[in-house]
Amino acid sequence: MFKVCLFGDGGVGKTTLISRYLTDVFKGGSEITIGVDFHIKKMEIQEKRISLQIWDFAGEERFRFLLPSYVLGASGGIFMFDITRYSSLRNFQDWLNIVRQGYKGPLEQIPILMVGSKLDLEYKRAVSRDEAFELAKKNNLFGYIECSSKDGQNVQEVFLEIARIMMKKAKIITT
Repeated sequence: MFKVCLFGDGGVGKTTLISRYLTDVFKGGSEITIGVDFHIKKMEIQEKRISLQIWDFAGEERFRFLLPSYVLGASGGIFMFDITRYSSLRNFQDWLNIVRQGYKGPLEQIPILMVGSKLDLEYKRAVSRDEAFELAKKNNLFGYIECSSKDGQNVQEVFLEIARIMMKKAKIITT
């Protein structure tokens, strides 16, 4: 069982991404997450069966004080932002600090993947791939992926990649 925390500002598509991943259906206009919500997904990687416990953190500032306690015991994280809204990166360091507070260890020890959402709105892009990649690299994150919950592009890959990273860290797989 691997606990994965999804975090980032409100409206970036965290809940929609999880919904698309679990059901393969796009549900636009979802309600804001109050506090935290979680889901479980079983999967197989290299003939190893694992469960992902996916924790969806509310992006609204009024709920952030709750979040450090929910990070405890996490195996990995996904920081998500909206590629069409530059302001969705404004609180990046705050989010990393929340994870750091709850993790109780060196931040570089918890694998965090950066995910740019709303790739289907490429024509409205406000954050370049290079800039996001450099931000992830500069902060020692474990990679950068862009996805679209609307058309399903790279949705599976986001969760497969974080699962592979966590499994390698736990020495369950080698590649």
